[in-house]
Amino acid sequence: MLVEMWQPAPPGERVPRHVIALRAAVAVAALGLLGAFCYVAFQFTLSPVRDRGQAGANFTPGDSLRFYLDRPAGEALVQIGGNLALFAPLGVLLPLVAKRLRGPLRLAVLTGLFSLAIELVQGAFVLGRAFDIDDVILNVAGVVLAYLLLGRRLSKSLRGS
Repeated sequence: MLVEMWQPAPPGERVPRHVIALRAAVAVAALGLLGAFCYVAFQFTLSPVRDRGQAGANFTPGDSLRFYLDRPAGEALVQIGGNLALFAPLGVLLPLVAKRLRGPLRLAVLTGLFSLAIELVQGAFVLGRAFDIDDVILNVAGVVLAYLLLGRRLSKSLRGS
């Protein structure tokens, strides 16, 4: 019943106003959550840290991943899992904000550019942080996984086909 209510009206019929209002409310709520997410993500990723001289740029895919996997399991889980989870909410929220953002390829390109921009700023301007291409790869993988596991279904249920 809930899913049927969100579907487009049959040809020649109008979508009831309450359904349009509910769809708009979902988009506005998702937009608000997206704003809150961006604030937290920027605070987390663009704040200086004490690195004790360890931060170094990585432009070669896989180098940081191999380094993490050679570390103790808990440290590897924090680094890899944290980068997978960091942008994952975008895989759920972006398709709720705009139907055009549905699809793993669209989300991968958009969030890849977003993550790349953050990494470039980190490497150039944030003390104790460095550019890492593996972070971009893991961020995008987390977004695509979140979309495939939850975002696609939730967006179609709440925003319609």
